[in-house]
Amino acid sequence: MEIYYMYTKLRNEFGRDAQFDDSASEVISDIRPEPELQEDYIERNPVTTTVQCVPEQSEHEANTQQIIYTNRGFAHKEGGWPKEVDCTEMEHVIRFRKKIEKDEDYIKTIASRAGEVEELIKQNNAIDIYEEYFAGDAADHSSEQPYAKTLTVFRDPSAIKRSASYISWNPDVNNRKCAIAYSILGFQAQPEGMSKSSYIWDVNTPNKPDFELRGPSQLCCVNYNPKDTNVLSCGMYNGQVGYFDVRKGHTPVDTSPIEKSHRDPVYDMAWLQSKTGTETFSVSTDGYVYWWDTRRLGEPVEELQLKEKNGDTILGAVSLEYESIAGPTKFMIGTEQGTVLMCNRKAKNPQDRVGTAYHGHHGPVYSLERNPFFPKYFMSIGDWAARVWMEDLKTPIMTSRYHASYLTGGTWSPTRPGVFFAIKMDGELDVWDYYYKQNDPTLSVKVTDQPLTSFNIQDTGRLVTVGASDGSATLLELCEGLATMQPNEKQSISQMFDRETKREKNLEARAKELRNAAKRANRGNEEYEGPDDHEMEVLEKEFLAATVKSGVTFDEVSPLDAPTRD
Repeated sequence: MEIYYMYTKLRNEFGRDAQFDDSASEVISDIRPEPELQEDYIERNPVTTTVQCVPEQSEHEANTQQIIYTNRGFAHKEGGWPKEVDCTEMEHVIRFRKKIEKDEDYIKTIASRAGEVEELIKQNNAIDIYEEYFAGDAADHSSEQPYAKTLTVFRDPSAIKRSASYISWNPDVNNRKCAIAYSILGFQAQPEGMSKSSYIWDVNTPNKPDFELRGPSQLCCVNYNPKDTNVLSCGMYNGQVGYFDVRKGHTPVDTSPIEKSHRDPVYDMAWLQSKTGTETFSVSTDGYVYWWDTRRLGEPVEELQLKEKNGDTILGAVSLEYESIAGPTKFMIGTEQGTVLMCNRKAKNPQDRVGTAYHGHHGPVYSLERNPFFPKYFMSIGDWAARVWMEDLKTPIMTSRYHASYLTGGTWSPTRPGVFFAIKMDGELDVWDYYYKQNDPTLSVKVTDQPLTSFNIQDTGRLVTVGASDGSATLLELCEGLATMQPNEKQSISQMFDRETKREKNLEARAKELRNAAKRANRGNEEYEGPDDHEMEVLEKEFLAATVKSGVTFDEVSPLDAPTRD
C-alpha cells in the first residue's frame, strides 16, 4: 500500500521572486587547524569504506530433539458393557439391548443416520470403485530416467559403532522387515564393552529396532528361513552357528558347541531345500563347509574341505551361493584367494565333490549369485570388477570395467534378468542394466561417504538396503523402470548371453589349436634321444606280459633278451 501526504500552499504565500546577480568574493569564516589536536590522529591513505543500504539481518537456526515413536496395541474382545451387565449371560445382554433400543436418543440417532447410510449403500451397489478399466495394460517406463530415492536410514543404536556386515529381507513381501547383523570383523579389533546384539528393523518404524537378536558372540551373518519367517539362522564371529525364533525370545534357541564349530568367523550361511525346513549349511575362512540340522546342533551332519582337484592348498570361503533351481545338491563357494568353486554335495565320487574351479579375480570374492531367470549363468563380485560366468566355461563371458574403488558386494535383480547391483568402498551404489547398455552403470548413487559393506534387495525388486562400515543401513526405493521387466527383455538378455558364450567358446577353441600347433612345432624341432629309464622299465614290463600271453614262461626269458637302449 502506498503511503503519501499532500501539502498545499497558496501562491501568494511564496514571497517575492529571488533576483540573483554577480558579486565579488568575500571570506565569511576562516577556521585555522590546531596542531595540538592533529597529533592525536594518524592519517590513513588509502581508506576503504563500505556502505550498505539494505537493512541488516541475522540468521538463526534451531533443531528440535528427535522424537522416537513406538507402536503399542491392545486386544478389545468384548467390552463396553456396564458393570451390572454380565456379557457372558445371554439373558442379561438381551435385556440390556432392549432397554437401549427403547431409548429416545437412540431412536433419533438411528433415524437421522439411516438416510445417509442408505444413500451410500445404493452408491456402492451402483458403482464398483475398485474396478480396473485398463487391466493387463503394462506401463512403458523405457523413457523414464532411472533414479533411486532414499526412504530412511537404520542406524546402529549401540554406543560403539559396528559395521553392518550382513542383510537379510523377510521372504514375506507383505511383512516389510529386514534383519541386519552388526559386527567388527577386524582381527582383535573388538573393543571392550562392545554390544553383541543385532537387530530386525521394520520399514514402517525405522527410528527404533523392531526386535533384538542377542547372541553369545557378534553375528557375522543372519538368514531368514524361507519356510518359517519366525526362524533365522546365524553365523557368529567365534565360529558357532545357531538359530533364533522370534516367538521364543531374544537369545538363540540353540547353538553349536565351540569344539564342533568353525575355527574362523562364519561369513555366510544358506537354508537347504528340505521337507522339514531345518537343514542349513555354513562356510568360513577355515576352509570347511559344515551341514547342520537345527534340531540337533551338537555336531555337523556332514563336512567338506575346500580344495581344488589335484590341489593341496585349503581355500578359505567368504561367500556362498545356493539356489534349488540349479539343483538341490549343487552350490558355489567364493574364496578369499579369488577362486570360485563349483561343488556338489552328492557327487558320485568323494573327490568330485569340489568340481570346477573358476579363476579370474585378484582378491576375495565377496558376492556370488546365479541369475534368477537363467540359472546356468552366475555373477561374481570381487577386486575391482564384476564378472558374469557360464557353468561350462572357465573364463567369464562378460566383465565390467575396472573401477577406481574396490567392489564389496552386489546381487542380481529378482524382477529383471539384465539388471544387477554393485557396491563399492567409496560409498557408491552402481546399477547395471544390460538391456540398456553394457559398458557403464545405468545409475550411480552416492549413498554415504563411508565404505559400503553389505547389500540386499527385496523380492519385489523395488526396495534395497545398503549397509555401511559406520553401522548405518540406507533403505532406497528404485524407480519402476529398474524394477519392472521391459517388453522382450528376457529374450534379448538370453540372446546376449548365448552370443557371448559362443564367442568365448570360439576363443577357447582357437587358443587350444594354437597351443597344439606350438606343441607339434616344438616336438618336430627336438631330436629323439631314445627312451629314458622310466620308459625302459615300462617297455620291459609290456614285453614280459606279451611273452606270457604267447605261452613262454618267465624262466625261459632272460633279462638279456629284453630290448636294450642300443
